[in-house]
Formats: sequence, structure tokens, C-alpha cells
Amino acid sequence: MPQVSLPETQNAGIRGWWAHAKTSSFWMFAVAFVLRFGYILIAHTYKIKGLEDNFAFGWEMGRIGRAIANGRGFADPFGLPTGPTAWEPPLYPYLIAAVFRIAGVYSNASALILLSINSFFSALTCIPIFLIAKKCFTERVGVWSAWMWAILPFVMFYSTRWIWETSLAALLLTVLFWLTLQLEDAPGVASWITFGVLWGVAALTNTSLIAFLPASGLWAWYRRAKLHKKSVAGVVLASLFFAATIAPWLVRNYETFGRFVFIRSNFGAELRLGNGPWAEGLWMQWLHPTQDVLEMQRYQQLGELGYVAVRKREAVEWIRADYPRFLWVSVKRFVYYWGGLPRPGEGPFVPFKNSLFLASSVLAFWGLGRAIRKKNDGAGLFFWLILSYSFVYYLVFPHPRYRHPIEPELLILIVYVISEAEIRQRASMTTV
Repeated sequence: MPQVSLPETQNAGIRGWWAHAKTSSFWMFAVAFVLRFGYILIAHTYKIKGLEDNFAFGWEMGRIGRAIANGRGFADPFGLPTGPTAWEPPLYPYLIAAVFRIAGVYSNASALILLSINSFFSALTCIPIFLIAKKCFTERVGVWSAWMWAILPFVMFYSTRWIWETSLAALLLTVLFWLTLQLEDAPGVASWITFGVLWGVAALTNTSLIAFLPASGLWAWYRRAKLHKKSVAGVVLASLFFAATIAPWLVRNYETFGRFVFIRSNFGAELRLGNGPWAEGLWMQWLHPTQDVLEMQRYQQLGELGYVAVRKREAVEWIRADYPRFLWVSVKRFVYYWGGLPRPGEGPFVPFKNSLFLASSVLAFWGLGRAIRKKNDGAGLFFWLILSYSFVYYLVFPHPRYRHPIEPELLILIVYVISEAEIRQRASMTTV
């Protein structure tokens, strides 16, 4: 009777597990979450430095969460008792506040819970990544895209170190991208209602995501129109449910400030932090109220809306006074957004990291171009996502974190172009 060696048995077991697990939503999520949670514990990333009264624990969102937990309401984004705010969208600060009330304000336990929740969101993102890539390209592209998201270290960074909405924003945008693809063939109105509600949740999580809303809705309507399917009722329902989802927060803002504020108030201030004298395409952090005592005093004296209006006026005046300069700075912001920020004095690895960052952007653009040329399903939607979502950061200022919500789609395009290169290489070898 033939003897089977132990290594062969183990290899057969691994191959059998992989044959099942590679397309399993459970295993994608489970492996991704275990890796993220394990890193949090091993690297002690939940032990956040307490400098500046724990400001690095969630920054403005952490401050607002503390105010809510302490009974002051949605207020005080910079720590001092400055009163009600709309500086940030509401959902993630309320999540922080809920955890603070359970596990303590700025405690290690709260940090561990919040980073674990972020890791849960990030791990779940594997599933829509697989579904999108499978529908637009092939199952093989879907498998490798999802598993690369599960295991690549750079993908895990924000979920394991940043107490911010970044991982939730990436999950919501990826789910909405997949749902947009599904609307082409979706019967009835249930998918449209889900579409409207999820867009409302996304807007209350990260308002920048709304930049993709018109493109996603129009893309779904156009694709259905080509198939002679009616969409008017669905579009109306989606719009109504979107409005109903964000309406309570809009009412709160109106009652609080006495005027209409669309979800968050701080765009004018952010515009000034990227535009003005000494602008070079980067965030001028020394002008932020948390970094400058005089700016903090202006914020307190003028109130939030008055302060934002003044900062917006300063930025607009500078732009109008020198359009060529603004255009040049915007070009630099485009380069930094896709190629990485210059970080002089931060160590020898910065150029290497930026090279990888730039390479990922180039590969993603290459994959997008090839998908468009081959007329793959959803290629146009990838194009409009990249164009619409990133545009505002060319006008304000870039940061690697601002690219993370579209990283799932970029990763799919990267895997796709690599898979295409492999197919072409095999084809050329067979013809030799």
C-alpha cells in the first residue's frame, strides 16, 4: 500500500482549504479581521500618545465625542468650550461618544474598541471588492483583489492606527459602487431605496463621498435606459430616502445656527488651509485653530460660521488675485495626491514609500485605461469615481488618507492590469 508523506498530506489539506476559502466571504472577512486585530494587540496601537490632552485620539472627532459623552452635545471640536459645532459630519463622533460612555473617555479600552470596529469595517470591505471585481472583470481578479485587501500591510494602516471614519468611508463607498452596478438589472424599487439610504449614511459619515453621488446615479439611469428599463420611480424614491436620511441633521444645524448648513460647516476653513500666501500645495497646518493661538481666538470671537466665512473670503481673494499661481499650486496638489507628499526630515524611507504610492497610482490608471479600451462592464463607473471623488482635493490640499476611500477600486484596477499582463505573457510563450 503506497505511503503518503506528511508534507504531501498537509499540502493537499491547504489546497483543499484554499479551493473553498478563496471565494468564501466568511474566510475573506475572518482572515482580514484577525490580521488587523492581531496587529493592534501586538503593536499596542491602542496606546495612543496623550500629548496635547489626547488630541491624537480622534482629533476633532475625538473632541466632539468627548463633549457628547460629557453631556455638552455635539460641540467643542478643538477642546475648549466653544459651543455647538458642525465642523465634522455626525456619525463617527457619535460612535466615539458611545464607546467613551461604555469604556471611558480617551481610555486604552476605548481605543481598542474603536480600532477593532475600524478593523471590522476594513475586513468587511473584502466582500464588495470581490463582488465588484468578479462582475466587472473575472472571478480570478475578484479573488486576488479581495485577498490582497485582506493581507496587505499598507491597507491595514488606517484601520489599526487612526480613530477616524476612514475605514467606514471606504466600506460605504465600495458597497455603493457595487450597488450602482447592481441597479442596472435590479427589479422593483427595493434596491433604489437601499441606494438612497446608504448614500444618506455615507454623507453623514464623510461628506466628500457625495462627489460621486451624481455620477453613480446617472450611470445607473443611463445603463437602464439603454436596456429600455424605467427608472423614474426608482430615482424619485432614492432621492426621497436620501433626503429623509440626512434631514434630521440638517434640521439640527438650522435650529443650532439659525441658517442652512449642509451637514458640515468647515469647507471655507479647509480651503484657506490650502490656499493663500505661502501655499505650496500642502496643508498649512500652522493656520489651524489647534495649532495657532490667534486663530483659536478668532474662532472663539467670530463663532464657527463667522470664522469659516472669513477664512473662505481670504482664500477666494487670494485665488482671484493670482489665478496662474492657484493653477500651479493645484497641479502640485494633483501630483501629491497621486504620488505622495514630500516629507523632508522624516527619514530615509519616505522616498521609497512615495515611490510605492506613485507606482500604485500608475498601475491603477493603466488598469483603468485598459478596462475602458476593452469596454469592460463598469469601466466608466471606475473612471467617474476616480475623477469626481479626488477633484476637491486638487483645490484644497491632499493627504494619503484622502485616497483611502477609493483604494478598494484602485486595488481592483491594479490586480486587473497585472492579470492582463500575465495573460499576454502566457499567450506569447505559447506562440514561440
